[in-house]
Amino acid sequence: MTNERLVLNFLVFADRVANGELQADLLQEIADLGFTQVEIRREYFKNIEEELPVIESEAKRLNMQLFYSVPDEVYISGEINPKLEQYLVEAKRMGVKHIKWNIGDFNGELHGNQLKTLLEQGVEISIENDQTQISGTVNAIATYMKAVKQAGIDIGYVYDLGNWRFVGEDEVEAAELLKDYVHYIHVKDVRYEDKEPQAAGLDHGEIDWRKVLQILPQDVPVAIEYPTTTNAEILEAKELLEGEK
Repeated sequence: MTNERLVLNFLVFADRVANGELQADLLQEIADLGFTQVEIRREYFKNIEEELPVIESEAKRLNMQLFYSVPDEVYISGEINPKLEQYLVEAKRMGVKHIKWNIGDFNGELHGNQLKTLLEQGVEISIENDQTQISGTVNAIATYMKAVKQAGIDIGYVYDLGNWRFVGEDEVEAAELLKDYVHYIHVKDVRYEDKEPQAAGLDHGEIDWRKVLQILPQDVPVAIEYPTTTNAEILEAKELLEGEK
């Protein structure tokens, strides 16, 4: 896998952010680790108004491509979430090329005109399989993606490798069924503690992630997305992924 496909999601720095470090201040370190693409997490901002322009400036200086993970839903009680426009404004202020949300409470009514207006903002939009029954099952993703494609709405799909175990589904079956919709991939492994799934580093869990990546598209970005405690763990994952075709 070429380095140009790799993205580093800020979940890898969960502990450091919790201890007070800012995402903007870690971008140079990410570049030094060899990454040219990074996924900013909205929940990690401490003062979003102050941090947005710094991230934009640093990313430009480092020639980084930015993705934006927003832990909110497209639909609330079947209606389009009114906060989505705000998130796109934030994305554009940072120079983000791709934003990710969860589906939420989709009841079959797309509200296509509103979605098309959001897409006109010039930021690629995708939804992800999360760790909920409402937005994280194969059926939920397939139902929604079929609907948007039939309506000619260009919303993509982020395949999260580890999240299937949290909703009791099989990641290989999910990859086979959903591969045609995938625009972006999040990778993590999963191990079990007291029969409960826990995110883990690649090759430190039970998932055959190599098999899954062979099923999924070979030309989309792939993000390392799980908590780590050392940069050595990040580089281990990077080297494993670079060793894949």
